[in-house]
Amino acid sequence: MGTAPGSIAPSNPEPGTSRLGIWGWMLFDWAAQPFFTVVTTFIFGPYFVARMTDDPVAAQAAWSNMATVSSLLIAILSPVLGAIADESGSRKPWIAFFAVIKIISLAMLWFAAPGSSIIWPLLFMVLASLAAEFSIVFNDSMMPRLVSEKDVGRISNIAWGLGYLGGMLVLILVVALLAGSPSDGLTIIGAEPLFGLNPATGEDARVTGPISALWYLVFILPMFLFTPDAAKGLPLRKAVSSGLAELRGTIGELKHRPHLLRFLIARMLYQDGVNGLLILGGAFAAGMFGWATIEIGIYGIILNIVAVFSCIAAGWIDRFLGSRKVVIISLALLLVATAGIISTNPGSVFFGLVSLSTEDNGDLFGTAAEKAYILFGLLIGTAFGPVQASSRSYMARSVSLAEAGRYFGIYALSGRATSFLATLFFSIATYATGSAHVGMATLVIFLLAGLILLVTTPEPTRRPEENPAQ
Repeated sequence: MGTAPGSIAPSNPEPGTSRLGIWGWMLFDWAAQPFFTVVTTFIFGPYFVARMTDDPVAAQAAWSNMATVSSLLIAILSPVLGAIADESGSRKPWIAFFAVIKIISLAMLWFAAPGSSIIWPLLFMVLASLAAEFSIVFNDSMMPRLVSEKDVGRISNIAWGLGYLGGMLVLILVVALLAGSPSDGLTIIGAEPLFGLNPATGEDARVTGPISALWYLVFILPMFLFTPDAAKGLPLRKAVSSGLAELRGTIGELKHRPHLLRFLIARMLYQDGVNGLLILGGAFAAGMFGWATIEIGIYGIILNIVAVFSCIAAGWIDRFLGSRKVVIISLALLLVATAGIISTNPGSVFFGLVSLSTEDNGDLFGTAAEKAYILFGLLIGTAFGPVQASSRSYMARSVSLAEAGRYFGIYALSGRATSFLATLFFSIATYATGSAHVGMATLVIFLLAGLILLVTTPEPTRRPEENPAQ
């Protein structure tokens, strides 16, 4: 039973959308997440900042600038690609095209040795980031035709939880088997790193690029094999011109959908803060505490364990309370966590109101400040999955099948349109003050502004012409 144009979603999955097809779609997040977890946030990013150069502050600013450039390009191109996807129909060929770019770019990170030029790894990170985000636009736009409207929140959160589980497993692999301690060269389980990796030359961190590439290649295959795609539409050239025209119409149409426009503006603001936390949080901790790959990897594992369970719980909460309430709760937790992180120094917490011993007991996270940072990190782990998964389900509940591609392109735009500002503010504040703490504090502005606007935004609703009951 298909869905007529203008309906929000089928009451049941379309014929041919088997459980295997839905699981294939959800495994996309499982496949994609290690890039964000082990490369961007917890392993390669902190390695780039703390070990690839002799100037951690300048390196963190360069990493932030990389994210700024990526975000600008993503913001410009995502809605265009989403509109083209609606006209060309099929999503899988686009995902395959960007998969090739992402896999090659990640593999090239292996050559980012200490003392080498930082230009090439930054360039490959830009390419990998673009390919990853553009693939997400096409994958997300498949969701409304796969599951019923009442199930999109649960399926979206489960998929996001699977992503964090996949990222966590790769983190465990790196920490237990590949990352050697700078002091004795052994992994956390007391073994020599596999493949003879040398921690002194950063091989334990650089290998995360090729590993993430291989993981992505293997686990996107179920989506290609089992998940149904939309029927092929216009040829590429016509799809481009028609898609651009549709995009112009979509932007003009938003003024007649004020609730959706308000949500997109709110998301534009709070997602800036979320992106900043994901991109900069691990590198910030590495710079403040001097964490090596083992410490930062275990920190990431802790956050991802919490994220997996919080996404599962949020999926059910989303179904009963609605997407908006889940996002509001998550943003409140992120604000508390961010304030806690920026208030932490090696000898104090809560902006110096509570003094902490700087004695290191020699264990992992051996100082009191490191333990406090872990506690604040648990709040981030609880919130950063649901805030994104329930935002995605809010969008899926707000659009029809026929317009899903272009609106998810706009959705991607809302997540990236000003996200360069978060990393740009970080860079400017860090350069101006020489303090990464001041840079991280700018993220509060975006989280708080988005939360304030979202509180006045209602739950997702259909357009009047789509709901005969209205």
